[in-house]
Amino acid sequence: MAPVILFPAIDLKEGRCVRLVQGDMDKATVFNDDPADQAARFAEQGFEWLHVVDLEGAFAGRPMNAAAVDAILARIALPVQLGGGIRDLRTVEGWLEKGVRRVIIGTAAVRDPDFVREAARRHPGGVAVGIDARDGRVAVEGWAQTSEMTAEDLGRRFEDAGVTAIIYTDIARDGILTGLNIEATLRLAEAVSIPVIASGGLASIEDVRRLLQPDCQKIAGAISGRALYDGRLDPAEAMALIRASRRAA
Repeated sequence: MAPVILFPAIDLKEGRCVRLVQGDMDKATVFNDDPADQAARFAEQGFEWLHVVDLEGAFAGRPMNAAAVDAILARIALPVQLGGGIRDLRTVEGWLEKGVRRVIIGTAAVRDPDFVREAARRHPGGVAVGIDARDGRVAVEGWAQTSEMTAEDLGRRFEDAGVTAIIYTDIARDGILTGLNIEATLRLAEAVSIPVIASGGLASIEDVRRLLQPDCQKIAGAISGRALYDGRLDPAEAMALIRASRRAA
């Protein structure tokens, strides 16, 4: 298995770095007015990847915080995965050409799976799928709508498409620090061969320890947002645990 990766998250709204509660745009807390500065801090703390979401783009269906993303890419050398408003090949290719390592396709994975397959075929290693679920059902349009499709059903759609990862978010836990939904994430990870990254609810170092347990080997990593911003998760302690587990493997 590939080593577990901890992804610090930068969510963009009106050009600023914010965190939401359960995807509610009206419940945004601003943590940094300069997302590029925040990205540089995460790089200095020893993280190996950065997770970025254009929140307004997810609702609009097109990039809305491009200037902030450009500034992040110019500031750091870390690989960046980016989601939010990526619904056509032109947008995929535009971001990859700018230096984004991989794009995350969410709503369009439900609405237009052939687009995802074509993007993954053209850009091996450059396309991930975001599966955001509420009570096990996939949500789209910036989480504003819930479909009838299960996370496992959507994941299986792309089993042979060349998708590099699935980012699985439990919406009910997102931003409220109740711990990762390991059970649901594992259920998806066991249903597909694509690496699955957990998102939503990471609260403390205990979540990192849980990810490193033998029964979680099918989970490729996790995304951390609010716990890093409010100091509940110490970056140095988390990265030390992860590196120690790699040495022991």
